[in-house]
Amino acid sequence: MEAAINVNNIKKNYGEVNALKGISFDVKSAEMFGLVGPDGAGKTTTIRLLCGLLMPTAGSAELFGFDLVRDKLKIQKHIGYLSQKFSLYGDLTVDENIEFFADLHGVKDYKNRRNELLEFTRLTPFRTRLADNLSGGMKQKLALACTLIHKPKIIFLDEPTTGVDPVSRRDFWKILSNLQQDGVTIFMSTPYLDEAERCNRVALLNKGEVLSFDTPQNIKQSLNKSIIEIVCSPTLMAYKILKEKSSYEVQMFGDRLDIVVTEYEKDYGIIEKLLIENGIQMIDHRVIPSSLENVFIHLIGEIKDNAS
Repeated sequence: MEAAINVNNIKKNYGEVNALKGISFDVKSAEMFGLVGPDGAGKTTTIRLLCGLLMPTAGSAELFGFDLVRDKLKIQKHIGYLSQKFSLYGDLTVDENIEFFADLHGVKDYKNRRNELLEFTRLTPFRTRLADNLSGGMKQKLALACTLIHKPKIIFLDEPTTGVDPVSRRDFWKILSNLQQDGVTIFMSTPYLDEAERCNRVALLNKGEVLSFDTPQNIKQSLNKSIIEIVCSPTLMAYKILKEKSSYEVQMFGDRLDIVVTEYEKDYGIIEKLLIENGIQMIDHRVIPSSLENVFIHLIGEIKDNAS
């Protein structure tokens, strides 16, 4: 499959701050690609670089064969960018916002395309409503419609579902899935690891470095360890006991503990004995498949261990 994006050892410095420390990956045409990481990982910097809004300090990148620096204007004709913050005009209606972006991109006969996009995003009943009066989910759909008015080959979405209600978030994912089926390449950043599971491939980014780059399934399998999920009480005390009195890697998710082990049969017995001896009530346990979140936390932990 043709590569839509090739990134080769891109670095970006802001003064003495190394926002990106030499990242490399590729994105295939018509792929849904996820750049995953916490705040400050470098996700927005990466997207702004690939959109030509920032220049790299070092390294290179190509989009559909065009050089990121040399062919910036050619690239910008074929991409759409939906930023983190709602950047449309609140005092314009839904229709007027789309019309404005059509003019901005030089799209002359835009009305049929606008009607298609309104139908596609289910915004047709709200076309005369001011953007300021839309819900958060509707604003994101309108921003996406404006991003798509000039039929870009690649769309860049910077944390598109942050702050969006669950129903609108589900609708948004349906829209993205339909776009991908139409051959649009989707490059999105997200802090939500459950969202990353929907992508064809992902890059796990932390502090400007790519920790892992593959399909979600392959990344999860790379852990090559067992995860014991334990329900116990009190959970926080159990977490502290395991952190202080054992060498096991333990992750807390609400009222549950995920413990990374090498051998389930041997390790669970040790864990159970330790917790019971320290007054913890064991309620339930099971072995679960590793998640992207398990792997991500494990990789960050390895970096800290190697640095100490």
